[in-house]
Amino acid sequence: MPHMTVHVLDDDLVGREADLISTLTDAVVAVYGEWAREIVGVRLIGMPSGRWGIGGRPAREPSPSVTFGIREAALSRPDADEIVAGLIAGLTDAIVAVFGERVRAGVSVEIVGTPAEHTGIGGVVAA
Repeated sequence: MPHMTVHVLDDDLVGREADLISTLTDAVVAVYGEWAREIVGVRLIGMPSGRWGIGGRPAREPSPSVTFGIREAALSRPDADEIVAGLIAGLTDAIVAVFGERVRAGVSVEIVGTPAEHTGIGGVVAA
């Protein structure tokens, strides 16, 4: 199941939650296909101003950051480089669509592959 956690300033996020969830999901569907829509998970974490630091001091207007998790096997496919590039571009574009072009240069997207045996659902290691 592809899932992502997005960190964004609380003040920027309020009132945009539904749009952000929708555009991020659409970005994943654009890469994987419509079948993925129902299994994409999105967690939005609003950070209070002053609790996000860059360069040793509170950041004034940090761009959102996305951590995208998926099974490691998805990153071992022959087309993995294209998938990763498509996800990074698409997720960045989705963030920009919601927050505006001012954030593009600072948006970070980290793709994290998890070995199947390191994932659990309902208290059981997922196969």
